[in-house]
Amino acid sequence: MTSPLSNGRASTRVNRCGAKPRSASGMPLPATIGFSLTTSTASNYFPSRAALLAALAERIFDRMAPDPVVLADLGRREPSLALMTDYLRYVVERTTREPDLTRALFELRLEASRRPELRRALGDVLRRGYADDVAFHVAAGLPGGAFEVSLLHYAVDGLLLDQLTTSIDAGFDIDQVVSALVTRLVGAGG
Repeated sequence: MTSPLSNGRASTRVNRCGAKPRSASGMPLPATIGFSLTTSTASNYFPSRAALLAALAERIFDRMAPDPVVLADLGRREPSLALMTDYLRYVVERTTREPDLTRALFELRLEASRRPELRRALGDVLRRGYADDVAFHVAAGLPGGAFEVSLLHYAVDGLLLDQLTTSIDAGFDIDQVVSALVTRLVGAGG
């Protein structure tokens, strides 16, 4: 009997008649197939559950990607703390527009803390995103550098966690918080 969540074609269980499971093409499936995904269409594209979840994280980042028109408008301005604040406001706007995407990314990060293979795969995705943010920051001539970008990542992650989960509900305006983060974390040293 197959799981109600499976498609019934590729279960690794023995069916009610005692027959060995077969793939959609009718080929018998080995008991151990060498990766943790249930044999299905997804296993044709992802060698492991961690690879699938890392691809999911990449897709989340794709969906939250900035609008090139907005970036072009912001990019016409002179580099300053005010411009950096507006960039950060735009990050918060994009990540809260579809809150389930950001929550899913938080869930993936929590899952990665329990699964070393996912930790490696997701870590690669997150580090690549951070490196892209630093490169953008430097190319735009914004104040500060890699350290300040990391401080803002840490701060915004906390802000998003608070806004998209159970909040401390401190009653502060999000724009005011973003402005204070830039001023205090970058303005002091940048």
